[in-house]
Amino acid sequence: MATITKEDVLKALSYVQEPDLGKDLVTLNMIEDVVIEGQTISFTVVLTTPACPLKQMIHDACERAIHTMVDADAKVVIVMTSRVTTARAANSAVLNGVKNIIAIASGKGGVGKSTVSANLALALARSGAKVGLVDADISGPSMPTMFGVEDARPHVFQHTDGRNLIQPVEKYGIKLMSIGFLAPGENAIVWRGPMASSALKQFITEVDWGELDYLLLDLPPGTSDIHLTLVQTVPVTGALIVTTPQKVALADAQKGLQMFRQPQINVPVLGIVENMAWFTPAELPDNKYFIFGQGGGQLLADKHQVPLLGQIPLVQSIRENGDEGTPAILQEGTAAAALFEQLGEELARQISIRNAVAPRTQVVEMKR
Repeated sequence: MATITKEDVLKALSYVQEPDLGKDLVTLNMIEDVVIEGQTISFTVVLTTPACPLKQMIHDACERAIHTMVDADAKVVIVMTSRVTTARAANSAVLNGVKNIIAIASGKGGVGKSTVSANLALALARSGAKVGLVDADISGPSMPTMFGVEDARPHVFQHTDGRNLIQPVEKYGIKLMSIGFLAPGENAIVWRGPMASSALKQFITEVDWGELDYLLLDLPPGTSDIHLTLVQTVPVTGALIVTTPQKVALADAQKGLQMFRQPQINVPVLGIVENMAWFTPAELPDNKYFIFGQGGGQLLADKHQVPLLGQIPLVQSIRENGDEGTPAILQEGTAAAALFEQLGEELARQISIRNAVAPRTQVVEMKR
């Protein structure tokens, strides 16, 4: 029997493609630590995100390639790990430990953007990623309630470089920052645009975010100073648009989408999430009632040639879980949890594709 070599293994694995990126695993440098001991072949596959929805498919394709092209009787040991990709410059001055910055926008208020943001952050974290979440809706913060940390107060400490930094609140493995931590919940925050923008800048530049794979920003409705401040302060990896199916929400979502696509802003739109896609009563879990219309999210996605990443139904338990500070994805075994887990996988997938094929992220320079 011929001796198996590392070259034999790599040649076989060069026929296994990463389905989304369209290149083979060897070319993409996704194969590491090849070890051969007799007929036992072990190696590591480094995925582009721990939330990769194609993990099992890639694993099985590698195993088939070894058995087909190297040794049909070989024992194949595959370690699946991940290294989240980034399109940021290595020497970025602001948030230099954050690999991907994701803006979550809606255009219209009341479409459940904050619910989607909270559950998406948890979906990514539960897959093994390091995640932070900024509640950038200065006048209507909701993350303290959704994470059950209304009474939390972040403290300020002196960093090793001499700067005073805010320590973010942590819950469920997510690093959180919100104006709701700094002002009583019953008080109205009545600020002009420059003050709100200044608060967002502080949340970005004066918080100790550390090393993160993903930093999500739950933006306020509309297209305002907050949105411009974000893209002028940090290089945004991409934007996610949340809408409901009805016409009025779609019109506003389209404005939000087009804002990111303006030539002077040019932030890639990663996809659409259709929230409240249908109503399913708890006592009739197989029934769907399209209260706000049907297919609006898909129409918007098709019109602007972006993927529809998921449809989230209007389910009473999702609202209740948010009000109780225990987001729906934490409710193991429920349909809602499964939907948000899938949505997290799809978002991570689109980020990986964007980082592989699109230009590096840039801070926007607005010219008057």
